[in-house]
Amino acid sequence: MVKSSKIYFPTSLFADMFVAMGKEIFPKIHTYRFVGDKIRQTILFQINGLPTPRTRFYYGPRQQKMITAHFSFPFVAKTARFSSRGLGVRLIQNREQLQAYLEDNHPAYIQEYLPGVKDYRIVIAGRKIIHSYQRIAAENEFRANVCLGADLCFDNVPAQALELALKAARLCGFNYTGLDICESKGQYYLLEANMKFGTLGFRKAGLDLKKILCRMVENNEI
Repeated sequence: MVKSSKIYFPTSLFADMFVAMGKEIFPKIHTYRFVGDKIRQTILFQINGLPTPRTRFYYGPRQQKMITAHFSFPFVAKTARFSSRGLGVRLIQNREQLQAYLEDNHPAYIQEYLPGVKDYRIVIAGRKIIHSYQRIAAENEFRANVCLGADLCFDNVPAQALELALKAARLCGFNYTGLDICESKGQYYLLEANMKFGTLGFRKAGLDLKKILCRMVENNEI
């Protein structure tokens, strides 16, 4: 039986097993260990000194009573784990909305609201950026998710955003991820790493993600 020197895209069930056996996998095991967990990702970003919006986590009713002492309305509240497509993100503007959020979210993930945001998705494979674009939120929508009606712009993604994405991927050990980065008042912030991301941004730009990855495998880039 021929044994592969590297295993590409194993399922989460087998990724840790292969690594325990000494097998090299792509993406790195970090990809699997941080997928879908905003709390772990945020802590990792902070430990590495990466710029993020001011964020705090609250466990239990006693801690949650302190939210409005730490944050002024409006602020952003997110479902901390395994939410995607912007569906677990809320703009909290009053105590009633906060209470409704707290009823369904344990722990609470609270983040400052940044005004005038420009939102970017930057996709990294291996050590290089394979795609980047700006996501422009739909009218009367603060979330810039494509599934929520955001438009895509492929021109002139700022160098600062690209540099931050590459730095974050290197420091965090992510070699296959879609990083969400935003700009507000001239400052760039890392929001989230998406290990499972949609491909509409590739298709709208006339790119084929599978072909890109196959070419990178052939060139020993991943």
